[in-house]
Formats: sequence, C-alpha cells, structure tokens
Amino acid sequence: MAEFAEYYVNFLWAWLQNLWYFIKTFFYIFYKLFIEDAIDYCLNLGANVSNFDVWGWICLIIVSAANIALIFFILYRLFQLVRRYIFFRAKEVEKDRLMEEIARLKEQADQLVKEKSKIFALKLGQGGSMEGGDKPSEVAATEEGEKDTSNNRFTKLVNLDEKYERNPNVVYMTDDDMLSLPQIVTRFTNFAASQLKLYYTEETIRVFFAGMATSKVIILEGISGTGKTSLPYAMGKFFNNGTSIISVQPSWRDRADLIGYFNEFTKKFNETDFLANLYEVSLREDPNFMVLDEMNLARIEYYFADFLSIMEMPDVAEWKIDLIAAPREDDPKNVVYGKFLVPQNIWFIGTANNDDSTFTITDKVYDRAVTLELNNKADYFDAPLTESYNCSYSYLDSLFEKAHNNIKISDETFALIKEFDAFIREKFKISFGNRIMKQLKLFVPAYMACGGTELGGVDFVITSKILRKFKALNLPFLHKELNELIGFFNEKFGNENMPYSIEFVNELLKMS
Repeated sequence: MAEFAEYYVNFLWAWLQNLWYFIKTFFYIFYKLFIEDAIDYCLNLGANVSNFDVWGWICLIIVSAANIALIFFILYRLFQLVRRYIFFRAKEVEKDRLMEEIARLKEQADQLVKEKSKIFALKLGQGGSMEGGDKPSEVAATEEGEKDTSNNRFTKLVNLDEKYERNPNVVYMTDDDMLSLPQIVTRFTNFAASQLKLYYTEETIRVFFAGMATSKVIILEGISGTGKTSLPYAMGKFFNNGTSIISVQPSWRDRADLIGYFNEFTKKFNETDFLANLYEVSLREDPNFMVLDEMNLARIEYYFADFLSIMEMPDVAEWKIDLIAAPREDDPKNVVYGKFLVPQNIWFIGTANNDDSTFTITDKVYDRAVTLELNNKADYFDAPLTESYNCSYSYLDSLFEKAHNNIKISDETFALIKEFDAFIREKFKISFGNRIMKQLKLFVPAYMACGGTELGGVDFVITSKILRKFKALNLPFLHKELNELIGFFNEKFGNENMPYSIEFVNELLKMS
C-alpha cells in the first residue's frame, strides 16, 4: 500500500508539473509574441530606419499598413466567429424554449378537449333526452329542427347541403329563354352595358363563349383596367348568379392552399372558400364562374395541378378530387368515398398580369386553357335596357354540343392548317400538338356558332396557341423567317383574313 501511495504521489506531481509547464509556455508564447518580440521589432526598426531612402520609407509605410490591415482582419474574423457562435447558441436555446412551450400548450389543449368531452357527456346525462330510447340524432337537433353540424368535419359543406335541401336551385326556362348563341352574345353585351356600365365588343364575348365550349379554364391577360375581373363578374350577374372571386396568394405551393386539408389535431377538414364555392356549384343547375384573381402570383402548375390533370381525362365521371382518406356517413352528400366530383357547370377564369411580381405561365397551363388578351377597353355605346338571362347549364351545354356536332372545319381550311404546320416546323422548329388540334376542332365550330367566321376562329387559335410559343425563340435572328410568315398568311389564307396572327408577328418583330 505504501509503495502504491508513493507511486501515485509521484505521478500526480509529474502531471501537475507538466500542466504548469503547459500553462507557463502558453502564456510565454503570447508574452514573447506580443511584448518581448514586439519590443525587439521596434528596436530593430529603429536601428535600420536611418538608412532608408525615400523609396524605403514608402515601402515601410505600405508594408506596415498591409500588416496592420491583416492583423485587424484576423481579429475581426475571430470576433465575428465568436459573435456568430453566441447568436447561434442563443437561437438554439430560444428554439428549445419554444419547443417546450409548444409541448406545454399541446398538453393544455389536450386537457381542454378532454374536459370539453366530459362536460358534453355530463350535459347529455343531465338533459334526460337520452332516456326513453331517444336516438342521438334527436339530441343533436336544435330548437328549429336543424341538425347540429358543429361536430362534423365538413362544417361548411354540410351547411350548404342543408341550405339547398331547404331551397333547391332549379332553373325553369320559358320559350323566350331559348336563345341561340349569337343572341346570347348580343344580349350579354347589351346587359353589361345597360346594367353594369361595362362595355365589351361582341368579338370579345364571342371568343369568351367559344372558349367556354373548349375548356373549363380560361385565362384573361392584359394591362390593368381593361376589365379582366369585370368580365367574369358580369357573366355571373348575367346568368343570375354571383361570381366567386378567389385572390391567389404568393405563398401558395400546393393543393392544400387551394382546397384545404384535414387537420389531424382538430379532426376537422380546413375548408377554404374555394372548396366551399366549388361544392356549392355542384348543388346548382345554372352556369357558374370562379375567378382566380392574379393567378400567376404563385406557380399555377403547383397549386392547381390536380385540376389541370383531371380535366385532361375524356370521361368527366373521372374528374374527382381526393379530399379525405377515411369516409364517414355524415360526410357531405356529394363527397362520395372521400372524393368530390368536379361539377361540369363551372368555369375557372384566371386573370394574369405579366410583371416582376408574377411567375411566367408555362406552356403546360397555356395548352390546357383558352387565353384571351384584353388590352383595350371597348368604346361606349348606347345599349337598350336588357335584363339578365335565365339559363340552365344543360341548355347552354346543348348549344355547345350542337355546334360541335353540326359545324365542322372545312377540308380546305384543314389543308391550310397542315401546310402552316409544315412551314413553322421547317422555319421555327415548332409544331401543332394533339391537344392543340383537339382544341382547334372544339373552338372553331363554337366560334362560328356564336357568329364568327371559320378563318377568324383559326386565326385566334393559331395566335393564342402557336405564335405565343415564338416568344421563347431567339427573335433577333429570325427577322427573315418572321417576314416570310406574314407573307405566308397573306398568300395562303388571304389578305386581312388573319389579323390576330399578323398583328402578333409584327409585335414579335418590334420586340426583336
């Protein structure tokens, strides 16, 4: 034992001597570097400075300034690193405190939910309404005989079911309401002018209705103040129905921002205004419009992706949006097995401005929509006082279907379209896709049924679907080809028969 004690004392003494030597050496290094050696540096400089000429003094000043700057930089960087570590540590500590606070609040919320359940159970037990074999649904009834929907996970949608169950939306049309498409176009322009003081040309409204017959998504572009939002608003008033206007937010990233999501904490579905308005449309029989105001403030192909995809399906019975994974019996009546079928009597109208605050609308969106540019306000005209139009969606859809069945694009026009396709494929490496050809066959007959000409409809589709893609080309190197394209339009389609296309190409020439 004495030998071990002697060994251990010697070991500790040697270890402490080494520690003291380390500490003494550490401080000696700083003393030598910043005091003793600094004095030697100054003495050495004083001994040699008398021998410096002018250039030597200049070099001394420059080198001294550089050395001082280097030392300052090193010290500043060390200061930044220390400060950054202190801030980082403070944030971590604050984050831990917030997590603890969140956990505490969650525990309190859970406790409140439990207490609420206990109070509700006590009320049921004291109320006596469960005695005598009464059903729970009878207990949930209010004094007015309405169902209690407070515990339903789709509160807004179930309330809409009850509202339309009491007052169904049924459209009864008389013989005077059986108008043709040209008559509807004229009636709308007169209604908007006389009742709303909004002025549109019949050509603009003709294109809008033809767009409705082609796609459920219509994009209205143009400078501010030309009536992009007013047009669908006036359409809603015209069909005796208010237009839903949804302001797109820059923070929207996915479908949850648009239609909502199921909250696992509250066990309820967070229903957005968009979802509630869309669901209400499924309970109505008239045409409806929903405006996505400034739709390109966020990326459309992100938050609207589900709708862009399902509307490509030829069978409208497959236009279903998944809302919830586990269906329940008390879900809204049009939410079947957790899925909601997008109604056919709805059109999504997107307004778009092209500036630094917006995203570029991609071809994926343009190809699926009908795009109408509103850059000029129509002139005032004296319209007769015109009432709104009592029309069901089924009747309006029958007019579109009749136009598609009875009006076909002529073989001569199809030959010109194929020749145009070959021309732009050779000159610009751009071609018609199957989707564009399908929309061409839908838009042109509807446009003609609304009072337009065949080449006028073709001109609009070529401008909005094909020539729009030219903006992505290297235009300064395509002056010759663009001028040849104008000559092609005049030669093949006839002078002044393609005004939209020629005007667009001239704008491209100005841009280049």
